[in-house]
Amino acid sequence: MEAKKGKSRRAIKICCGIVALLLFIFLIVFVILLFTVFKPKNPKVTTHPTSLENVEFQLFPNVSINATIVLNVTINNRNYGSFKYHSSVAYVDYRGTLIAEIPIEEAKIPAHGKFTITAYANVTADKMLMNPDFYNDIGSGHLNFTSTATLKGKVSIFNIIKMGAKVTNICNISVEIMTRKVESKCHAKAKL
Repeated sequence: MEAKKGKSRRAIKICCGIVALLLFIFLIVFVILLFTVFKPKNPKVTTHPTSLENVEFQLFPNVSINATIVLNVTINNRNYGSFKYHSSVAYVDYRGTLIAEIPIEEAKIPAHGKFTITAYANVTADKMLMNPDFYNDIGSGHLNFTSTATLKGKVSIFNIIKMGAKVTNICNISVEIMTRKVESKCHAKAKL
């Protein structure tokens, strides 16, 4: 009887040891995958000005310019987890002067997904006219703007691991006045 109890205790110890070893190996593999394959990557945000609409240009009796810049903001989530960001605002500047604000609504982007927002920036020239370079820019046929958008949110992997993320996108936008052609060069910075 004693021999049977000794053998069963020994079998239980061996079984517990094997289970502990397997859990340890699983934990090591999970941590390695977490810091290599599943490591959170910066979401990529790009702003594409697509067109210039509703342009009203008047020289007499007062100089007046009103226009709407149509922007497509594309957020590319390169993570194995989702990226959820809070509502934000994109700002459009003309030579350092704020001339338009564009609201960006809160959204959740799935793993390896893309999300595009179309936004409209209504630009009036009241503040632009105060800038001494404005008339030189009109004479050259180009107006140059800068748009800045910051998205704050969380990258979530398997709904277990959540990390804060902040993505800042800066675009230099050039508008050709006569043809209404819009070009932009953008770059993004992200912090996790």
